[in-house]
Amino acid sequence: MRSTELFTKTKKQAPADEVSKNAQLLIRASYIHKEMAGVYTFLPMGLRVLENICQVIREEMNAIGGQELKMTTLQDPEIWQATDRWDDEKVDVWFKTKLKNGSEIGLGPTHEEPLIRAVKPYISSYKDLPFLAYQIQTKFRNETRAKSGVMRGREFLMKDLYSFARTEEEHDELYEKIKQAYFKVYKRLGVGEQTFLTFASGGMFSQFSHEFQTVCEAGEDTIYLDRKKGIAINEEVNDDKVLAELGVKREDLEEVRAAEVGNIFTLKDKFSKPLGLNYLDENNQEMDVLMGCYGIGPSRLVGVITELLGDDKGLVWPYEIAPFKVYIVRIGDSEAVIKATDKLYAELNEANIEAFYDDRDVRPGEKFADADLIGIPIRLVVSEKTLAGDEVEFKKRTDSNIEMVKLVDIIERIKSN
Repeated sequence: MRSTELFTKTKKQAPADEVSKNAQLLIRASYIHKEMAGVYTFLPMGLRVLENICQVIREEMNAIGGQELKMTTLQDPEIWQATDRWDDEKVDVWFKTKLKNGSEIGLGPTHEEPLIRAVKPYISSYKDLPFLAYQIQTKFRNETRAKSGVMRGREFLMKDLYSFARTEEEHDELYEKIKQAYFKVYKRLGVGEQTFLTFASGGMFSQFSHEFQTVCEAGEDTIYLDRKKGIAINEEVNDDKVLAELGVKREDLEEVRAAEVGNIFTLKDKFSKPLGLNYLDENNQEMDVLMGCYGIGPSRLVGVITELLGDDKGLVWPYEIAPFKVYIVRIGDSEAVIKATDKLYAELNEANIEAFYDDRDVRPGEKFADADLIGIPIRLVVSEKTLAGDEVEFKKRTDSNIEMVKLVDIIERIKSN
């Protein structure tokens, strides 16, 4: 991508009505456009980051046997009424509308019920289980407040995975496998060291459910963290009985603000029983399928990563999810500089290193400022000065040091990053 081909432009000031750091930086860098409160368009740069996050999640879900599908946003009230989740008094985040014939439909906030209806024709025997099915899909939730940028939206992207098992033991094995996959996701996204398994209320099904909370001042949750054990406790279950069960001491707990970046739940037969999802076991006995649900919000993670890693100059993207790996700055418009920079850009593309080429006719300082704001991991500068030594200036976004690297060695240097 060349800067002169990109229709978006960076901004010096964030909108006055945006109070969150993530919204301010993402809008200034032209990653997102605010449509209304809690509703954002992902512009080309932002979409690249979002898709890279989704790809990391997809790879880790596939690695544990997850099968991807795509479900409908429009929801039939019938199956939600069967599980008592259509009534606004029971689930208060529904967006609902009416068809021309007067019948009511909803916009899906989650997908346990419709997925059960979709898989039910394929499950009859114990031989059909277990399996994992997931999607990465837009969800709609009628949030009361939406003041945290893309960290809390009324329209947002979610990866929701569902496990289907025969026995509690089998469910527990799947649950643990998915838990470990989540840790791999957060590590690859650059927030693994700040993200902790957090014990929360398990409701009627188990003593605990689990959240994944990233320590972040902009987070909306309060958790109590035992850094030595690497676990945390949500304030809703922070009592002496729970502390004793988990083997932690109150004096070892640190109260911190955190942002929830994932959650996993044991469902048992809460949804399968009312919707008739069952199978015949080895003894030809009818048994209810046991389920779990597991969520990660890719669009929310864009905001959390921005809050956590962004600095006073702008965005800072981990290498794996950055929109481009390299930001090329061309200084000067002599034939030699243009030719050398064009050649470097072509060589990077041939080496499958995604590069953003700032070929604008603006001052070097403006290019450097945009490079920092946009947050691409590596900046390369080509100028008459660097070409005098057949070199290019190499700088990491997270490092103030500048290296001079020979042009012939630059691809190897980038790959060794």
